[in-house]
Amino acid sequence: QVQLAESGGGLVQAGGSLRLSCAASGGTFSSYVMGWFRQAPGKEREFVATINWSGRITYYRDSVKGRFTISRDNAKTTVSLQMNSLKPEDTAVYYCAGTDTYGTTRLANEYKYWGQGIQVTVSS
Repeated sequence: QVQLAESGGGLVQAGGSLRLSCAASGGTFSSYVMGWFRQAPGKEREFVATINWSGRITYYRDSVKGRFTISRDNAKTTVSLQMNSLKPEDTAVYYCAGTDTYGTTRLANEYKYWGQGIQVTVSS
């Protein structure tokens, strides 16, 4: 059974930075597509970023392009999300997710494994 655990969330002022990390245990991490999603109060969960097994292919939602960077370390079985120039609208619970599909995917329903989520709050 694959388990994912996020860390690094918290409260930050607008314009600041946070780095989220997700530690994976179980399964074959190096073969998984990994992603980050977020859910703000009263809104649906939305795609943030995804990375393929090698780390060479990444995709981002438009609103975070140029500000967020997803990366992975297969040796340490971790995936990270570096978030810079944070805005109040980035406030949400952020979820790490993984799946064994080919390539990458931005669709939440294609991810098999999910972390518990971690709160990110950006104050104005």
